[in-house]
Amino acid sequence: MTKDMTTGSPIRLIIGFAVPMFLGMLFQQFYSMVDTVVVGKYLGVAPLAGVGSTASLNFMVIGFCMGVCNGFAIPVAQMFGAREEGRLRRFVTNSVWLSIGFAVVMTLSVTIACKTVLRLMNTPDEIFDYAYVYIFIVFCGIPCTFLYNLLAGIIRSLGDSRTPVIFLAISSVLNIVLDFVSILGLHMNVEGPALATVVSQGISGGVCLLYMRRKYPVLRASKEEWKPDRKYIKRLCFMGIPMGLQYSVTAIGSLVLQTAINGMGAAVVAGVTAAQKINVFISCPVEALGQTMAPYTGQNMGAGRVDRIGKGLLQASLMGFLVSVICFLTAFAVGKDMVLLFLDAKETEIITYAYRFLLCCTGGYCLLTLVNTVRFTIQGMGFSVFAIISGVMEMIARSLVALVVARHFGFAGICFAHPAAWVFADAFLIPAFFYCRRKIEKSGSAVQV
Repeated sequence: MTKDMTTGSPIRLIIGFAVPMFLGMLFQQFYSMVDTVVVGKYLGVAPLAGVGSTASLNFMVIGFCMGVCNGFAIPVAQMFGAREEGRLRRFVTNSVWLSIGFAVVMTLSVTIACKTVLRLMNTPDEIFDYAYVYIFIVFCGIPCTFLYNLLAGIIRSLGDSRTPVIFLAISSVLNIVLDFVSILGLHMNVEGPALATVVSQGISGGVCLLYMRRKYPVLRASKEEWKPDRKYIKRLCFMGIPMGLQYSVTAIGSLVLQTAINGMGAAVVAGVTAAQKINVFISCPVEALGQTMAPYTGQNMGAGRVDRIGKGLLQASLMGFLVSVICFLTAFAVGKDMVLLFLDAKETEIITYAYRFLLCCTGGYCLLTLVNTVRFTIQGMGFSVFAIISGVMEMIARSLVALVVARHFGFAGICFAHPAAWVFADAFLIPAFFYCRRKIEKSGSAVQV
């Protein structure tokens, strides 16, 4: 079930790994997309705007969880490439203990603070209750988020990007069923889709755990290997926390931007919400190519094949540029039809907002490609701290747009927030990659414990 990515054609390995990951991302987006479709169609514009207004806050917290788990998987990929199975298992077991601790602390803290944060975000009164109920339930499911993302990250670090997709497919179907049952059958409001999302992800993580225990002998740790070890915990924190903070710091800019959007009224909030859902869905192939670079780079770092890293990055980026053009043309041709998945055709003003925002985002996908491929390559090389800096660059750009540009140009300025963030991130990441490569070539390796 594992796959060695240290030999063979880089682009074939990357595409072969990225395609299942792309499918997995599509299934992940079904969690949130189905919620939005059902809420918009069956509950109305106010609940839709309420759910949408929590997107940046959701990304800041859940993104941290996902980033930490992805960071924990990088040393596992490096040890797999180095054929150090004992150290691989120690990294896995210590990442489990860390994840439990993070899940408990984060669940308690963010559920207590979320109402205050929504107030600080200027969430309109008419949608506040919808926003609070939805995001509170989602945050209660943080342990489920850690469970699935940690296990999926470990599996992918072993070169297997297919297995997590199977479990996500099963849970996505369950999520869709629970959405309709909760709203149409049980007559619940936004709490129904929120519960459906948490339950579905929890089930996918649980099934994934049972499967791993049976199918991956390399992960079967002894009692001694289950003991927490300070040096492994230190290395995991060094890799995981910066990656998690990169998501959260990036999301701070999104929170500032969302605050500016909230101040423009429920119609703009609803339009941007619908566009963001489509944007995240369309960008899945670009995101998949980027995330493939972490295990690919990690394995090659562990094996000492530094020469293959630059080749893989170049080929993945070129592939991403081609995909970006296709994504923009798709949004241009059928973007308005996609928006109708979330909104009624009579909501012409909201549809116009959504379509304009979507075109501006997809028009910048070549920039997003480099953000993803270069960032995850740097992380796979072992320089996770650089992830925070790139996140700061994105935060600065989005904040400037929200606080300065949007004041003068209104909604038109908001539309260019994401492309501006990607420009700022690329301006840092591209030189950073060459710096990291030179440092590795001088030292020989970045793999440590």
